[in-house]
Amino acid sequence: MKADRQTPIVATNVSEQNEAIRSLEVGERLNSVFIEIDRSRFDHADKIKARYSSKQGLSKEVVLRISEDKHEPEWIREKRLKAYEYFLKTPLPKWGPSLEKLDLNKIIYYVRPDAQKSENWDEVPDEIKRTFERLGIPEAEKHSLGGAGGQYDSEVVYHNLKKEWEDKGVIFEDMDAAVQKHPELVRKYFMNKCIPINDHKFISLHGAVWSGGTFIYVPKGVKVTMPLQAYFRMNAKRGGQFEHTLIIADEGSELHYVEGCSAPQYTSSSLHAGCVEVFVHKRARVRYSSIENWSKNTFNLNTKRAIVEEDGVMEWVNGNMGSGLTMLYPSSILIGRGARTDMIGIAFAGPQQHQDTGSKVIHAAPETTSVIRAKSISKGGGISSYRGYVKVMPKAHGAKTSVVCDALLLDDESVSNTFPYMKIGEKDIDVVHEASVGKINDEDLFYLMSRGLSEEEATKMIVSGFVEPISKLLPLEYAVELNKLIEMEVENSVA
Repeated sequence: MKADRQTPIVATNVSEQNEAIRSLEVGERLNSVFIEIDRSRFDHADKIKARYSSKQGLSKEVVLRISEDKHEPEWIREKRLKAYEYFLKTPLPKWGPSLEKLDLNKIIYYVRPDAQKSENWDEVPDEIKRTFERLGIPEAEKHSLGGAGGQYDSEVVYHNLKKEWEDKGVIFEDMDAAVQKHPELVRKYFMNKCIPINDHKFISLHGAVWSGGTFIYVPKGVKVTMPLQAYFRMNAKRGGQFEHTLIIADEGSELHYVEGCSAPQYTSSSLHAGCVEVFVHKRARVRYSSIENWSKNTFNLNTKRAIVEEDGVMEWVNGNMGSGLTMLYPSSILIGRGARTDMIGIAFAGPQQHQDTGSKVIHAAPETTSVIRAKSISKGGGISSYRGYVKVMPKAHGAKTSVVCDALLLDDESVSNTFPYMKIGEKDIDVVHEASVGKINDEDLFYLMSRGLSEEEATKMIVSGFVEPISKLLPLEYAVELNKLIEMEVENSVA
């Protein structure tokens, strides 16, 4: 299809972008659309009164205050205190990017906004409502989602599931509510089998201070045909956000979960250390899509992991745009015969950014398959690193794994690194690893410019084509969001 030049689209939120994209001809590719972006809708800080804000630094008293405010059962409180003990005695990781600029004693670990959770959007406080409306969340829920949740700092302020899925037995709650309403189910899966509280220092920290997040249970054979979404907004200065996501897809079920994240720009550091646990039972399928656009003063140290049973499928789709430093490696443990995981991600590193991302897979059963596709873009001295780990256990015969890393450098000062590691304990397997790094081809630029595009527009089109394999897997609103964020970062990068 011929890509005609389009008039620039001015879009300020997801719903407006959605309408603009829908106005194009059917089949027009997203990478032919040029969007002018108003960055202020992400970087603004709201003047929201907090009902409670802990002092800087972590103490046992803060941990107990969180548990008390949430009226948690004793087993949750004890797990928090045990995690706090692990946190105190576990050192910072020695591998990977430097964390020397992260002062954990200056983070505020618990901030309760002055708002009660509601299933009615009209009951959300106006200041918080305006923030989520600027991000287009209500319109997205209305037109294309099966349910939506919104978290502001440490508390969930909105959560709703459409009745048709509730009638089929689907549970879509915030984690705090799930602890109260579904205690046996939460206790069976929460931070024990998939990600234990002593997994690493930041998981121990998470286990001590987690607040909010998402709980999803999809019953046997139920296929949720509309995505469920949660959006996490961190507003507090020096704030920390520690949401916990727990997804259980029972036998033969299907689910697509979409997560968005953002924070305003401050001069002081913030910390995001969330945790995602996914259980994919026999013949179930889960897609987890995430666009993380934290501000550049944020340390994004997130942990995501799935356990996949026989003939189950786990798909990770990740876009990492913001944060000054990201360390994120979605993982799948394939424990059942025929289990499969597909991982595709894009990382964008601009000035003073280091995106250390990748994937981890453990093949623990025969005839399991993993496909990893990692893409990165670096400009303005940004550093993009792919850090991958694939392990094939003995007797996992017939396993197949493919890892492909593609890096695009937009200037001479930026950096792309690849740190692949494979540990193979079985002979009867297929292993493929490819890596490439390059710059935008002058001939491609010349061709597009000869068709009437400016150098900046041509660069944007090439970059959008580079990320198209990721954007086409996302719901429309988030595909536009991903393209928009990247175009925003690419602007003015052309000499």
